[in-house]
Amino acid sequence: MKNYNLGFISDKDLFNHVKETVEKYRFKIDLKKFNKNLIDPIKLTFDSKIYNKSIKEIIESEIIRQMDKSNTNHIGYFHQNIFKYINKNWIVPKEGFDLINETEKIYVEMKNKHNTMNSSSSQKTYIKMQGVLLKDAQNRCFLVEVIAKKSQNIPWKISLDGTPHEHEYIRRVSIDKFYEIVTGERDSFKKLCEALPKVLDDVIASGSKETLENSVFEELSKLSPNLLKSLYLLSFSKYDGFEDFEI
Repeated sequence: MKNYNLGFISDKDLFNHVKETVEKYRFKIDLKKFNKNLIDPIKLTFDSKIYNKSIKEIIESEIIRQMDKSNTNHIGYFHQNIFKYINKNWIVPKEGFDLINETEKIYVEMKNKHNTMNSSSSQKTYIKMQGVLLKDAQNRCFLVEVIAKKSQNIPWKISLDGTPHEHEYIRRVSIDKFYEIVTGERDSFKKLCEALPKVLDDVIASGSKETLENSVFEELSKLSPNLLKSLYLLSFSKYDGFEDFEI
């Protein structure tokens, strides 16, 4: 194993955590998974015609979109779980907050992007944090944003039922500032980003990567040799009149 020299996390823990994340990545898709949330053949027809793409290209794009959405959740796992390797006081509870450090009395909700939550979700999260402060005035709550507009560690300002609220111990924190809080090093997140490509190369070289298994086209062809027709049959086969659908 190579030396990554981050200091705040051991080479072994970093390698293994990246390996666990890679192994969570989605490499298999079949027709059942492809249609899990019900494919919209009408939208795919529009996409094919408007973007001048074959229906096969459009289906491939949809497969990539679905897999990317699933894999985005695994990057959330990477961000959330790395801190328990950096400092054993950080735990990932089964429910409630994303991260807790009971020793430091810090409770964390972590979001990938600053605009992930809508107004209702933001208010619900803020009220949950207010409840934590009511239990113990020394508790601190952080909304940690991986992709924030800028580096920041500021009180979270929000409107609840039209009334503005902010509290010194309920804060919006960009991921770089959160790493600084956890590690005590101002540029620790930057160092992780610099090391990450090397770690991924090592993990993949160790054999922790599967080949993509995609049976969607094979299964669609059993519905009809015409890919576009097979999409309509997939979604609308139980609709009136589609028993003799032609396109």
